[in-house]
Amino acid sequence: QVQLVESGGGSVQSGGSLRLSCAASGYTYTYSTYCMGWFRQAPGKEREWVASINSVGSTRYTRYTDTVRGRFTTSQDNAKNTPYLQMNSVKPEDTAMYYCAAGRSTGRAGGCEWRYWGQGTQVTVSS
Repeated sequence: QVQLVESGGGSVQSGGSLRLSCAASGYTYTYSTYCMGWFRQAPGKEREWVASINSVGSTRYTRYTDTVRGRFTTSQDNAKNTPYLQMNSVKPEDTAMYYCAAGRSTGRAGGCEWRYWGQGTQVTVSS
């Protein structure tokens, strides 16, 4: 059974930084099927994809949605099977519940079949 547990959310002022972590257990993958990432959902809005890392063959690709590119960085600790989301220069519009997700790579850069979700961690950015 796959379990994803996010941590690191909280309240921060505009322009500040936060680092989210996702403790993953039970998630298994091969060198070509790895796919983990982050989504967010603001009040009254649909859940949106934020960032992901996926495998195409032996190469891993990192992708970001346009609104966070250059400010957010996703990375992974392979030894701990833990992805991170470093959020810099945050803005009030980044306020949302952030979810860790895992799945299976489609074999294309940025392509994932999302199968597993965490419970989320709240990020609130004040102006």
